[in-house]
Amino acid sequence: MSGNSIGNIFKLTSFGESHGAAIGGIIEGFPANFPIDLLNIQHELDLRKPGQSSITTQRDEDDQIELVSGIFEGKSLGTPIAFLIRNNNKDSKAYDNIKDLYRPSHADYTYSKKFGIRDHRGGGRSSARETIARVVAGALAKQYLKTIGIEISAYVSQVGKVELKSNYKELDFSKIFSNIVRCPDTSTAKKMIAHIDEIKKEGDTIGGIISCVAKNIPIGLGEPVFSKLHAEIGKAILSVPAVRGIEFGAGFSSANMKGSEHNDLFYNDNGRIKTKTNHSGGIQGGISNGEDIFFRTAFKPVASIKNEQETIDNNGKKCMLEIAGRHDTCVLPRAVPIVSAMVAIILLDFYLQNKLSQ
Repeated sequence: MSGNSIGNIFKLTSFGESHGAAIGGIIEGFPANFPIDLLNIQHELDLRKPGQSSITTQRDEDDQIELVSGIFEGKSLGTPIAFLIRNNNKDSKAYDNIKDLYRPSHADYTYSKKFGIRDHRGGGRSSARETIARVVAGALAKQYLKTIGIEISAYVSQVGKVELKSNYKELDFSKIFSNIVRCPDTSTAKKMIAHIDEIKKEGDTIGGIISCVAKNIPIGLGEPVFSKLHAEIGKAILSVPAVRGIEFGAGFSSANMKGSEHNDLFYNDNGRIKTKTNHSGGIQGGISNGEDIFFRTAFKPVASIKNEQETIDNNGKKCMLEIAGRHDTCVLPRAVPIVSAMVAIILLDFYLQNKLSQ
C-alpha cells in the first residue's frame, strides 16, 4: 500500500490499523536541536482521543505517546523521529458479524477489491484512528511554527443545520475548548450538543463543518502551478476520513459574486501592503499574501449507524446489517485537532522549503 506519507522537507509516514498493536509514525526533516514539549504533544492527542465526552465514541484509549527515536535530552536530533501509540482498548469481537459484509459508505468494498484482503476490525487502516499519527506530527509542527509567530485555530462552526454565523474575527478562540463540541460561541455550542444528543437517540449520525484560521503567515509560502499552497492544504484536509469538501475565503459563494465584489483591494498600512477584504482566504496565485489563511471543511455523517441497514456480503448476497462497536455520533469535535494538525504540517513543510531556497 502506497500513499502513507505527506510532505517534502517535513515529512510524516504513518502506519498501523485500528485494532492492530499500535498506530505510529516516522517524522523526517524536523529541525535539529529544537526543544520538544512532550506534554504539549500529549495534550494535542488528548483533544483527539476517544471516550472524552458523552457525544464521542466510548472506546477508552489513553493514547499515550511512546517516543522511539530522534529526541535526546529533550531536543530533536535532526534524525527521524519515530513514535508509537498503543491500541489498548480493542473490542474486535464486536466486528465478527460484519467480517463478510460490506458496510454502506465504508472502505470495506473498495479495500477488498483493491487488495484482495481487508482488516474488518474497526475498519483497519481506513479507520480514523490512523489520524493519531497526524496529530503528533502536527503538534511538533505547531511548536516550531509558534516560534515564528504562526497561530492555527480550528473550531466547529456547524453541526447539521445548527450553524455559527459569526465572522471568525468576532470570535474568542480561547473558548473553543471550553465545551465538548469545540465551538467558540457558548450559545451555539449548547444548540449543537442538544442536536447531537437528539441524533444519537435516533441511532443515527450527523455531519457538519469545521472552520480553520492561520494567523501571522509569512508572505511567499507555496509554489506556483502544481504545488499551490491552497492545493496542498486541500489535499491534506481531503485525506482526513469523512471530509467531503473544502473552501477557502469566500469559497463557493464566489460563484455568485462579480469581480468588483470579490477582488481584495490593496492598501498601504504604514509600509506594509495589506488587503481591505480577504475573499482569497490569504492565498493568491497559490502563494500566501500575509493575510489570514481561512477555510471551511465539510464532514459527512459517520457511516457507522446503529439502525439496521440493507447491504450485501462478499458473495453478492443481499442481507441486513446491524453495526455493533463504539462509534461517534458526530466526528467533528475530535476532528478539530486533526484539521489544525494537517494545516501545521503543510505550513511547516513550505516554510522549510523557503528556507532552503534562500
